[in-house]
Amino acid sequence: MQQQTIQKPAELEGLGLFSGEPAKLRFLPGEPDTGRVFIRRDGAREVRIPAHVASVAKRSRRTSLRNGTLSIETTEHCLAAVSGLGIDNVQIEVDGAELPSLDGSALRFVEALTEAGLAPQAAERRPIRVTEAITVQEGDAMLAALPSEGDNLTVMYELDYPNWPIIGRQLYSVTITPETFVREVAPARTFLTQDEATEFRSRGMGAHLTPKDLLVFGPNGPIDNEARFANEPVRHKILDLVGDLALSGRPIAGRVVACKSGHSLNHALVRRLLQMADRQENSARVRSEPTLDIRQISRILPHRYPMLLVDRVVQIDGDRKAVGIKNVTFNELFFQGHYPGQPIMPGVLIVEALAQLSGILLSQKLEHTGKLAVLLSMDKVKMRRPVVPGDQLVLVAETIRVKSRTGHVKCEALVGDKLAAEAEIKFMLVDAEPV
Repeated sequence: MQQQTIQKPAELEGLGLFSGEPAKLRFLPGEPDTGRVFIRRDGAREVRIPAHVASVAKRSRRTSLRNGTLSIETTEHCLAAVSGLGIDNVQIEVDGAELPSLDGSALRFVEALTEAGLAPQAAERRPIRVTEAITVQEGDAMLAALPSEGDNLTVMYELDYPNWPIIGRQLYSVTITPETFVREVAPARTFLTQDEATEFRSRGMGAHLTPKDLLVFGPNGPIDNEARFANEPVRHKILDLVGDLALSGRPIAGRVVACKSGHSLNHALVRRLLQMADRQENSARVRSEPTLDIRQISRILPHRYPMLLVDRVVQIDGDRKAVGIKNVTFNELFFQGHYPGQPIMPGVLIVEALAQLSGILLSQKLEHTGKLAVLLSMDKVKMRRPVVPGDQLVLVAETIRVKSRTGHVKCEALVGDKLAAEAEIKFMLVDAEPV
């Protein structure tokens, strides 16, 4: 389970699928724990674009990643090759706005990376293990992640083209390993129906392409081309899905079932998987030694009984993220009246606990030492499940924006790995009065 990079640089060049513009690509080794990063060159300027779902820009029929005003188009085949071969850390320099399409599959990317060679690294992989069923839907398209045994990703995809019997309904399942990916998935090429190809050209895209550059299906099969597999379309859908799942930045151990899914639905599943992984890690931190105990918390926060609602802090990542604990017992004062016979922690106090943790987080900046975080506003507040005596609230605060006098924090409260409440809270930072 060691991380891997490549041993030496590798280069490719070709035309973009949508733009037809020439592009050069260069794979470079990456340091441990740096992930997969695109480097877009715009004249003398160099912009780094992490291959992460947070960088996704909304596009039709492809995956585009953006940092500011610069983007990289059609990244899915390249990322599928990187992920399918088990490469965790790599820099991908691109001279152009779109990756080269090559033969419309991941095969040429795989060949270049294989020739560059793989190099194990000292850092360990941190796979996302699917421990619960996660489902996302758009119309009649569906994508689900399910638990499974082992460390690999298994994908089953159902494709259905009822108006094109030559493609029809195709179902294919494969467990992704470097060997199966190279043999069963990487060679599958981009495909279009004849009608889609006509529309494609009418919108001014792909004018440089001929049916020999990708699979165009007419009523009787591929036009001026031959399929590499009898079910090449469904295999290519799996290729795209593997590339999009790579935007989690981590290997995925589980089973993914897809029906008619496309890029936007793939991205939605990645976001849900990352949320699940974050909850798992927060629950694990609860069992670790505290970063701040109640005495240290009392030195930062002015709150006292019965309004001090953070018992300990188990993680502080600079001024970016904090994770804290509130142990909810039947002895809490508010349970006397809320409600007798059916005690439930008031939602406003859950949000207050999140606000207090946020105050601790904001206090980490030197310029904010001695400041008091006074609540300005609460947005997107949602109560997801009741909190009762015996529960342990895991409080999570992540900075959205911090200035010299204001702070904006995104918060979640969890019981186990289940979301109990969430909110975005804005603060004004004022000078604390001496006691």
